Amino acid sequence: MNSETDNIQVYGARVHNLKNIDVTIPRDSLTVITGLSGSGKSSLAFDTIFAEGQRRYIETFSSYARGFLGKMERPDVDKITGLSPVISIEQKTTNKNPRSTVGTTTEIYDFLRLLFARAGEAFSYITGEKMVKYTEEQLLALILEKYIGRKIYILAPVVRNRKGHYKELFEQIRKRGFLNVRVDGEIKEILPGMRVDRYKNHDIEILIDKLAVSNKFEEKLKASIRTAMKHGSGLILIQDVETGEIRHYSKSLMCPTTGISYSEPAPHNFSFNSPQGACPRCKGIGTVDQIDMGKIVPKPELSIAAGGIAPLGKERSNLLFWQIAAICEKYGVTLKTPIKDIPQEAMDEIMYGSNEQLKIRNESLGNSNYMVSYEGVAKYIEMQQDDEASATAQKWADQFITTSVCPECHGQRLNKEALHFKINEKNIAELCEMDIRGLYEWMNDLDNHISEKQRAIAEEIKKEILSRLQFLLDVGLGYLSLSRASASLSGGESQRIRLATQIGSQLVNVLYILDEPSIGLHQRDNHRLIDSLVKLRDSGNSVIVVEHDKDMMLASDYIVDMGPFAGRKGGEVVFEGTPEEMLKKNTLTSNYLNGKLEISIPQKRRKGNGKTLVIEGATGNNLKNITVTFPLSTLICITGVSGSGKSTLINETLQPILSQKFYRSLKDPMPYKAIHGTDNIDKIVSVDQSPIGRTPRSNPATYTGVFGDIRALFADMPEAKVRGYKPGRFSFNVKGGRCETCGGNGYKTIEMNFLPDVMVPCETCHGKRYNRETLEVRFKGKSIADVLDMTINEAVEFFENVPAILRKIEVLQEVGLGYIKLGQSSTTLSGGESQRVKLATELARIDTGNTLYVLDEPTTGLHFEDIRVLLGVLNKLVDKGNTIIVIEHNLDIIKCADYIIDLGPEGGAAGGQIMATGTPEQIASDQNSYTAQFLKKELLRQ
Repeated sequence: MNSETDNIQVYGARVHNLKNIDVTIPRDSLTVITGLSGSGKSSLAFDTIFAEGQRRYIETFSSYARGFLGKMERPDVDKITGLSPVISIEQKTTNKNPRSTVGTTTEIYDFLRLLFARAGEAFSYITGEKMVKYTEEQLLALILEKYIGRKIYILAPVVRNRKGHYKELFEQIRKRGFLNVRVDGEIKEILPGMRVDRYKNHDIEILIDKLAVSNKFEEKLKASIRTAMKHGSGLILIQDVETGEIRHYSKSLMCPTTGISYSEPAPHNFSFNSPQGACPRCKGIGTVDQIDMGKIVPKPELSIAAGGIAPLGKERSNLLFWQIAAICEKYGVTLKTPIKDIPQEAMDEIMYGSNEQLKIRNESLGNSNYMVSYEGVAKYIEMQQDDEASATAQKWADQFITTSVCPECHGQRLNKEALHFKINEKNIAELCEMDIRGLYEWMNDLDNHISEKQRAIAEEIKKEILSRLQFLLDVGLGYLSLSRASASLSGGESQRIRLATQIGSQLVNVLYILDEPSIGLHQRDNHRLIDSLVKLRDSGNSVIVVEHDKDMMLASDYIVDMGPFAGRKGGEVVFEGTPEEMLKKNTLTSNYLNGKLEISIPQKRRKGNGKTLVIEGATGNNLKNITVTFPLSTLICITGVSGSGKSTLINETLQPILSQKFYRSLKDPMPYKAIHGTDNIDKIVSVDQSPIGRTPRSNPATYTGVFGDIRALFADMPEAKVRGYKPGRFSFNVKGGRCETCGGNGYKTIEMNFLPDVMVPCETCHGKRYNRETLEVRFKGKSIADVLDMTINEAVEFFENVPAILRKIEVLQEVGLGYIKLGQSSTTLSGGESQRVKLATELARIDTGNTLYVLDEPTTGLHFEDIRVLLGVLNKLVDKGNTIIVIEHNLDIIKCADYIIDLGPEGGAAGGQIMATGTPEQIASDQNSYTAQFLKKELLRQ
């Protein structure tokens, strides 16, 4: 066995906190890298193995091509052998583009567009009739059959419902040898100088021929049809002389009654990202921004002068109020009239502007009258939304704008022509709105509902669509729909979609690296995900998964356990081998796997303070008009399979309701009937999974706000007072105290043209960020740069006598982040670390005892030991009287909850109902709940 080709060998990895480690990972196997949060798992998998694989791939390009690409930095590693082409599937790469959907990401929508362009049947958007198109031969046969023995006019349309006098057109027609035209339904002889009323809309057709239809004149009829088609651009009208009835016929798709025609369908006609297919009103987004009158006039009983129009405020002496006064005068009211008593026409003119010039009289303008145009309050607000307006102006305008479903396409994104192509009575948008499970069944049954010709066209396209839908079902995403926006997906969902796309691509000899794909996945669906990864491995690929999930570890071929602790005390390989070997070892991870260590169930469940918060009639997304009761002063867990409505209930309904009440938030909640008990809480805090900062200047000290206290402390030092230094002197973001050579970055970027940019420590400050004078101010012998370089554990000891600082950093230590540095760049923090920095920031604020905390999957990126620490922090908060709502799939958190609300039974349209509520013991005895089946096993183990 040649270890060079059968294994991936990493020698001397030193990225971030890795301690010069050597690792061997077998190829063509499923390998799990696990360990405490911050122990170096992502540093090994993504920042070392993936970064080197990607760098080697880009090295194969020409120097010219490399100049256009992002330059790849070589990871700090001695050597890596046995590396295949590498594809990383991370959580952070969710597409925020509003045009990106599940359908476009998985390419299923591209195949649907092709299917509708080739096999779709067109219907008229006016009459609903099936559109028809004819060749010259078909048309000849039709006329001979339908009009035999009857007199007909053959007409070629040249003008359809347009204004103009058309003098030149009539002259051209006359010169071509035609004697008659039909103008607005009336046959006329063409006379020299003939013209029509230029200000009216006209229909003009050339009279090509008039004849009695019989088989004798077949050749003449054929020639006339060809001439009419040529002059009418593929369009022809046949009028029965006796009855006057007119039928339209066309080479392209056309409504036989009204004559409207569609262009020949192509895939781009069904794309909402193409001008040919997108709805003209919303440009393919599905939503439009509209002025919300309820926000502009919140209190109609007030007058305009008293500030009744919120964007304008109270009356001031300026041109805008003089213009509005002139409009009011025109309608017999004044600025002091309550808005509810002002006529609707006057309010429309104030809001949307006036076409006529307004006459303004005002003492400050002298005796003269001014005539000015007025564009309206709405136009002014829309102008503040322009890209050229400042961020402050845009934010101000946004509070008066509401985003609503496009009134033209009703959120379906496409123009009316595209929406009237159907297969088996469904248009492309209706298929995209079905959940994937339903779409799969519809596709399977399609052959029974379409013609032989359609079946032949659709056969290959259908195979591609079904195989891709099957992959999405395999990774537990049957509840999503193709029209779901990518931006609304959780990290785990977007990762599993990309995983399904990769399985569909059927590549071999590739190294896949995944970052916790089990996030947001219920235990019921976990085995499906594991099966998908095994399928990827069995087709000849190597799969590395950074994961904490017990089932995933036990199902893997090989485990690499990082540790022994986190941060500076981590970065070593504490175990590598098979799961069977690991269970016999004595590491922190193996002790949780083999049952030596466990997160214990609390002795008794808290009953709460007797008060409740109740939402009635929640119907957002898939919620089925549910009423939910939250007992306050408890730890509440919201559970249920993926897509059952947990996020809709908490993040989209409850949280926006309370945020609007307490903080005047602009986000509107999903539909609900009523909410009771909001007086029992006085604050809501939401902790989500997004990163805490996007630039290297952001760090835990700046995010938590403790850096402001540290700067104030240094500004209070006698040395600083003598020199007149203020707290701003100790900021590395503003001029004064920072090192100007590197601009407070601590390093300089050297551009290397065709090589990656190199970061070198600044030669002036040697990476300390500050100038020499600032660093001379010391507290307990340490400068501000030394403080930023301390770990949280060191800082807790250092600031033990400074209560304002100690309180904020102690909480970081409590949530298990003692190993990170105060000044560590936030871009180097993992997802789990970022979320805990946010949690610590909220915990450091003085709670009222009536605060509601909402956490969305806080166990993301957390090891069993980290979860134990997190539970300790959460329980401490609840013991003070606060309420915590956690959306979670992790059984260690669920079994420790005081109260569980389980949604289901399935995801998507089949979800949105309450399956069970109560303590974990009560839930475990429920027969219908999927959560109960797994919770029961967990409770029996203890």
